[in-house]
Amino acid sequence: MTDPQQAHIPLRVCFVCTGNICRSPMGEVVLSARLAEAGLADLIVVDSAGTGSWHVGKDMDPRARATLVAHGYDPAAHVAKQFGAEDFATRDVVLALDSGHLSRLRELAGTADDPDAAAASIELLRSHDAVAVAAGDLDVPDPYYDELPAFEQALREVESACARLPDVLRERLESRVPL
Repeated sequence: MTDPQQAHIPLRVCFVCTGNICRSPMGEVVLSARLAEAGLADLIVVDSAGTGSWHVGKDMDPRARATLVAHGYDPAAHVAKQFGAEDFATRDVVLALDSGHLSRLRELAGTADDPDAAAASIELLRSHDAVAVAAGDLDVPDPYYDELPAFEQALREVESACARLPDVLRERLESRVPL
């Protein structure tokens, strides 16, 4: 087994939602905090993107930012971007926030340089939440057209799914062959 401290290339994780202004930046902020707590921040790079281009270049939704801050997170500046097929080449794990994103990412994977590797990198975020899996509820609903309580609910679901991710990602790092 490889020591994760010996890994030369960080593991790269990307959260993907619709416009990259609500759910996926929340995922990026929450997982980054969990990785820092686990001592993995230097070994795993986290970012986020959207399936659409509507909000490219914009900051995260102010309600998402306020929800994160209210729960003790310190979200950095955010610039929304769109996920494209070429992004699979620079991401090891692509976490879809709902089944619609999962479908769109699978379509994009088919046009990537390495379609098999791209498809293998895609997962639903809440597949890492045992309670969500048991309930058969793997989507994080989009809070964008709703009020602050929907952002609170989205954050709870993201936090629950991210609770185990540092351990899962550490195992993936350890299974890598060093350069």
